[in-house]
Amino acid sequence: MKSMTGYGKGVAEKDFRRVTIEIKTVNNRYLEINSRLPKTLISCDEKIRSIIRERVKRGSVEVYFNYDNNTESNKTIFIDSSLASQYVEVAKELSEELDLMNDVAISGVLRVPEVMKVETMDDDSEIIMALTEEAAKIAMDDLETMRIREGETTKEDFILLICKIESALFRIRELAPKVVDDYREKIKKRISEFLGEVEIDQARLLNEVAFFADKADINEEISRLGSHISQFRLCLSADEAIGRKLDFLSQEMGREINTIGSKSNNIEITNLVLEMKNELEKLKEQIRNVE
Repeated sequence: MKSMTGYGKGVAEKDFRRVTIEIKTVNNRYLEINSRLPKTLISCDEKIRSIIRERVKRGSVEVYFNYDNNTESNKTIFIDSSLASQYVEVAKELSEELDLMNDVAISGVLRVPEVMKVETMDDDSEIIMALTEEAAKIAMDDLETMRIREGETTKEDFILLICKIESALFRIRELAPKVVDDYREKIKKRISEFLGEVEIDQARLLNEVAFFADKADINEEISRLGSHISQFRLCLSADEAIGRKLDFLSQEMGREINTIGSKSNNIEITNLVLEMKNELEKLKEQIRNVE
């Protein structure tokens, strides 16, 4: 079982080039990948997304990318000789026409816009792609380690909470037969108080008790809730994304617990239902962080 929350960092270096990738994940119902890559390196985006999709099934993923090129020089100077010649020629003609000294120097010519350009050479895309893939896999390994570690902690919390729910259910199962008996004695006592010495119609009393027993029967809900608890435990040992399954099972458990509470006419069972609801809310809160 894995948590949806985690952080991983990967660094890959070769030929004075370094790629650093940081990946951060948080809760999300679906898989959503947001990558922050420079425009010059946008070609690496799909490669990173592919690596993430292989190992992350849901959650919001933020990817931060940094590239350093420390090679001796990846820049080249280009001189527009034709433009420079025209500039010098115009300066000469203007000097003669206005009878002024021609003080044009090479430094002045080089400062003329467009005469000298410094351009960054295209980097080796294959090297960058290889470094990106390596750094992304290292970052994912780091992220995976953290998500598994957090998932194990959450799993321990799940086991503790589900045990508390199961313990309360076991007590309800013991109390369930007593509910009808208590109702029979209660209604019998009330009738006796009203009728005094008049003999009670046992047939009508049995019909009333049978009607109540059918209405208050919670055995089916108890059985289904027990089944959901068993399935929940089984999911915890599965080696796959289980968040959606756990979410569904928790909703079904809540449905059965609510029905038991609405049918029950016993204060002990009502208190146990409230206890189960409390533990189930804690369970649901933890499920929101499971992949």
